[in-house]
Amino acid sequence: MHPTMRTPRRRLLRGLAVAAMALPIALGAAACGDDESGGSTDPNAPVKLSVFYWGSEARAKLTEEALNAYKAKHSNVEFEVTWQANQGYADKLATLAAGGDVPDLFALDDNMLADFATRNVTADLTEAKSSGKIDTSKFPPSLVEYGTVDGKFVGVAAGENTPGLVYNKTLVTKNGLPEPQTGWTWDQFIDWAAQVTTKTKVPGTMDPSADYKAFWVWLRQQGKDLYNGKQLGFTAEDLTKWFTLWKGARDKKATPTADVIHEGNVTDISKQLVVTGKAATSWVWANQMPELKKNTKDELGVVAYPGDPSGQWARAAMYWSVARSSEKKDTAIDVINFLVNDQAAVNILGTDRGLPSNLDLRTKFAETVTDPNMKLSIQLENDLASKFGKAPQVPPKGHSTFRSELVKAAENVQFGRATPEKAAADLIALVQPKLG
Repeated sequence: MHPTMRTPRRRLLRGLAVAAMALPIALGAAACGDDESGGSTDPNAPVKLSVFYWGSEARAKLTEEALNAYKAKHSNVEFEVTWQANQGYADKLATLAAGGDVPDLFALDDNMLADFATRNVTADLTEAKSSGKIDTSKFPPSLVEYGTVDGKFVGVAAGENTPGLVYNKTLVTKNGLPEPQTGWTWDQFIDWAAQVTTKTKVPGTMDPSADYKAFWVWLRQQGKDLYNGKQLGFTAEDLTKWFTLWKGARDKKATPTADVIHEGNVTDISKQLVVTGKAATSWVWANQMPELKKNTKDELGVVAYPGDPSGQWARAAMYWSVARSSEKKDTAIDVINFLVNDQAAVNILGTDRGLPSNLDLRTKFAETVTDPNMKLSIQLENDLASKFGKAPQVPPKGHSTFRSELVKAAENVQFGRATPEKAAADLIALVQPKLG
């Protein structure tokens, strides 16, 4: 491992503490300096690029390998990489931004994209896209659209993903029950889950009423959307129907009890209920199949969320963005283009950040895959590709508030602390003023 590729978490935390006191930190030093400017007319001039993202140890290893592959072609480029767990990532990036120390290249998701774009933290990459410096010509159109905020292209999809219902295939088949199917209605799925509970004594499904992904897909199938500009795209009546749907499922014993549902709401991917044996189905991202399988001996399956598949769309699992303040934008842009459009990089990164965004390279990558669970993820995404609906707008600033408040509201209903009507009305009254 190259010494500039290893930045311990303690170093990050020390750096953030210093940033809070408005003093220079290591990342800021790396992001500045005329001698390291990416705008140098000499293509061989030394460049040190700071990179910041979140993820697991496995993701860190893959990312390091991909960046080393870039460095093998550009020996003048060094990387100073910092990574951490997802929790607290946005807050730490905001701290760096407040101190003027934004890393040159950093990761965002749709929970953060509009927030940092409207703060002018992200560079406008429209010219880089139109000139081909970042080639998106082989991307599904919705992946490109979904990285655009207020007319500016600010996020390049690191991979494509879609929500998936991951179920315990071993449990279902050994008990003579049918496997769930893409295209089932919500009522069909809930009835199936109740049958699973009755036959196996394992609750048929995790209750997803606190899951914004599931609610969003359900809304789109009703002809609504999560947002309309800087306003919520649904009414209290819509949310009441959603909470009522899952109250009915709990009454049928299709889901676990409220305390176990809460556990499913707060656990990481390695402890989802489908692998801990506390539910037969979990509502996750399709590309998480391989990681889930590591935590169970049972065979797993994956299908789309219930209802019309056109309610789903090709989503960016994560974006790469460039700091507006970076003096090395050209290098950062070239690194992004390499990560998404170089076959070697795509093969290294696999599906860790979703399926490769470049459809041609995705096809070639799929031919090399041996992991049966990764194959299932790819198959689901490919099967849905022709059924995906148009991408919605990127969520506005305040989306993170909606996500956290949805969990609280849903759990208030699950624990009997509020009726569906009261929980829905309270959420809308709290969230709407915080949007935009």
